[in-house]
Amino acid sequence: MTENIIEKIESLPPLPKTVIEIEEFRQQQEKEPYDLLKIIEKDALIVSTLLKVSNSAMFGFRSKVETVSKAINLLGINFTISIAIGGTIQNLLKTNLSPYGINSDDFMKASNLATTLASLWLGRVSFDLKEELVLPALLQESGKFVIADIIASNNKVEEFQELLATGKPIAQCEMETIGLTTSEVTARIFKHWNLSDNLINVIEKVDDLDNCNPEYLQKSQILFVLKSICNIRDCFSQESIGYGIAKAKSFNLETKNLETSIEKLQDRLLDE
Repeated sequence: MTENIIEKIESLPPLPKTVIEIEEFRQQQEKEPYDLLKIIEKDALIVSTLLKVSNSAMFGFRSKVETVSKAINLLGINFTISIAIGGTIQNLLKTNLSPYGINSDDFMKASNLATTLASLWLGRVSFDLKEELVLPALLQESGKFVIADIIASNNKVEEFQELLATGKPIAQCEMETIGLTTSEVTARIFKHWNLSDNLINVIEKVDDLDNCNPEYLQKSQILFVLKSICNIRDCFSQESIGYGIAKAKSFNLETKNLETSIEKLQDRLLDE
């Protein structure tokens, strides 16, 4: 089935010009908010996504965000870039996620919570880590769209869902069903689109940390913790949070600020 996945990835449409421009902007040393504003304003879908996310409860802004410039000002340049690129990529890959027992809204909620948690947690730990990981935190589960399509087209939905029902980790169920995991498929998609090597390298071994390059291990461990807490099938449940915090401790990651950030996000979600 690996060949099916490769064929599916190679048949994906190219990234829109706007996203290519945003990715080029992202890699610049000096970033001016006005330049980002001019790029984003050309794409109605990105504008709509950015304003929708900015006004969600997870940010807790006191007044409604009605313009792109205000969103950039409140979210910051890199977080705005993450939402812009992430929303477009997820729209390009959009397919039926029913093999996982979720829909696209569930997926978007989990992805947005993961990147918000990354920003809150890592913003208290390391500015550089936060700036580097908010985008992969949002995008690391993108491969599930391709995997769901392959599972459905090969009539393996029932087999996959039976595995999920046993309580095995999602990545293990993916490996047993199609021979690849989400992190591997996501990395292959991003290679196909010529996205940055750093983005690809921190995602590729998230589901296979034992074989992760030591240079990227800590970052991949952080992504593993984030996606565990924001598990697409059980997002932000007490069980998922407990598991994620336990894994963070086992990786010797900072957990005091992680727990504080989780509590802050929970309070915002209660007000939703």
